[in-house]
This record gives sequence, structure tokens and C-alpha cells, in this order.
Amino acid sequence: MEGQSVFPSGFCAFKDSDFLDACKELDNPQIEGWEFFTSSHGVTIYRMYNEIYGVLDDVNPEVCAEVYMDLEYRKTWDTYAKELNETEADGKKVIYWNVNFPWPMWNRDYVYARTLREMDYNGNKVWVVLARSENVPSIPEKSGVIRVDDYLQSCVLTTDGKVGSKAYMRYYDNPKGAIPTWLINWGAKTGVPEFLSIMQKACRGYPEYQSKKQSQSS
Repeated sequence: MEGQSVFPSGFCAFKDSDFLDACKELDNPQIEGWEFFTSSHGVTIYRMYNEIYGVLDDVNPEVCAEVYMDLEYRKTWDTYAKELNETEADGKKVIYWNVNFPWPMWNRDYVYARTLREMDYNGNKVWVVLARSENVPSIPEKSGVIRVDDYLQSCVLTTDGKVGSKAYMRYYDNPKGAIPTWLINWGAKTGVPEFLSIMQKACRGYPEYQSKKQSQSS
């Protein structure tokens, strides 16, 4: 197994073994004891954390990884992202993310470290993205926004052997407060499939976005 970090910095919140463990889940997801919840866009969702495993049949894994990491592009297609930026704070490279929640709930925000690593695993090229909340005192909580300080995510992408991507994602956060059951169910059954559909569209449009961006900068 070989791997290299992309967008490196002096601070890394993850060990080499964290990336390897994520790769193993791609081939053999550990879902024993988890509850099947729904399936959409060729993606199966299990409930305990939020775990997604499936195939995106028309999205190249390298493009999908680039879209996943490109914060400026995400601002153009993700309507839930009120604020999203990368910054250096307290000796760490972190991302600040303010997420729109439906009225009358308060928005949630996150301060987290994220690393993309390109790896060779079992003869296949694999893109692994790990993210985890970080304590950064110099980015204080905002009035009217609830800070999510318990957040963990892993996303693994590789080819499906054709033109698409085989993908695995595990996501957990503690949003705090009293989240209505209807909102949790909506998020899993409707919100996640809707997000996947929007992201697929964003992946298809990414080459055009990059081309326009290069034209504007030249």
C-alpha cells in the first residue's frame, strides 16, 4: 500500500492507519447490527451513524474527489452551505462550515480538519477523504449558531470497473439540541438522496466550471 496526501500542511489530524482502515471498509463494509434505512441512486443507506455504500455509475472517482474537496465550487451548488472556507488557526489548517437548518431551528457550524490522500490499495487507485472536528479556540462560537464539536467522516472512492465510482461513506455528528424525528427521517430518506442527485450534477458540471475559472484567471 502506498499513499500520498493531497493539499498537505504541517498539521495532519489523521494517522496512516486511519486511511488504511477506511480502504478496508470499501471492500467489506462493517454493517452487522446496523439497520437498513433506504436506497437511492444506487446507494444504500444504513442507520446508526449515517453510512452510505454504493455505486455512482456516471461519476469518475477522481472528479468526484476533486468536487468533494473544492470548497469554492461547493458554494455554487450546495444551498445548505451558508459559510464555507479554509483557514489557518491555532497552528492548524481547518475548515469552517456554517450549515443552514430549516426554520425555526438554529444553524449548526463546524470547525474541522480534512485530508485527502490518494492511495494504491489492492492494485486499485483509491481516494480517501477523512474529516474530524477540531478544537480551535480562536474560532469562537457565534450567537444564534450551535457549534457541532463531535463530528467524524470518512469517504472512500475508487473505480467501479467501468466509467463510474464505487463509493463508501461513514458520517457521524452530534448536532445537539432537540432535533425533531421528522427532520431526522427527512434527512435520511429525502435529504441524502437529494444531496446525492445534486452532487452528481455538480460532478458532471465540474469540467465546465474549471474551464471557465481558468479562462477568467488567464
